[in-house]
Amino acid sequence: MSLGNIVARRFGDTLDPSTPYLSLTVDDIRTLKYDWLADSHISFWEEWLEREVLPKYRNARIVLLRPSMTTLLLFSEPKNIVGTLPDFRKVTHIFVPVTNVKNPTKADGGDHWSLLVISIIDRVAFHYDSIRDTNYYEAQKCTDRLSKLLGVPIKFTQMDDCPQQENTSDCGVFVCILMRHLLIKRLLNKNCNEKVSMSMAGKVVDSQGARKEMLKIIEDLRKEAERRRSASPHANPDPTPRIDQ
Repeated sequence: MSLGNIVARRFGDTLDPSTPYLSLTVDDIRTLKYDWLADSHISFWEEWLEREVLPKYRNARIVLLRPSMTTLLLFSEPKNIVGTLPDFRKVTHIFVPVTNVKNPTKADGGDHWSLLVISIIDRVAFHYDSIRDTNYYEAQKCTDRLSKLLGVPIKFTQMDDCPQQENTSDCGVFVCILMRHLLIKRLLNKNCNEKVSMSMAGKVVDSQGARKEMLKIIEDLRKEAERRRSASPHANPDPTPRIDQ
């Protein structure tokens, strides 16, 4: 199913309640223009990558972990969340959006995002933090927890050449753009015989341009959903039943 069919209630779509798709609100869109990205933004971006990018690579065995799963990793014992997390048995890489949340019961409780990429086949984790070592502890803890869940040792590596943000609100945007870059340019478009560098040295992140791109993606999906709904043979501008006189 196209992501354009599942964008948001606020955009006029009627979602199937049995299907756990993400909804973005008007406030989410407003925030995306200039402010700190929340769990919903990161989750939407991961879902877009899963639906519009990953299907083009049939052999890909990559998991994009949701922010809510990161919180579980940080505050739960591994043995207690095995059934909640995805099945990693055939997975090669895991992308983990890391937040420095302090209270697991509070939505969007953190104030900084970073990106953790775990290569299970190489048994190494790469941490990209756009404000140096702000999420070092949380990223290392996620690595340790996943190492226990996977049953293999994983070496934690802090990527000191990660591009750095120039304000206090772009960390989530950096996570989204670096996630896509590493996913496509470093993993999906390489063959199994190539040695891949996970360095981000020299990578420039245009945060404002990225925000505009994400907004355009959402708007395009909204228009697609509107078009599909209008073209539906079941579309009825006035569903109110009338009384036969």
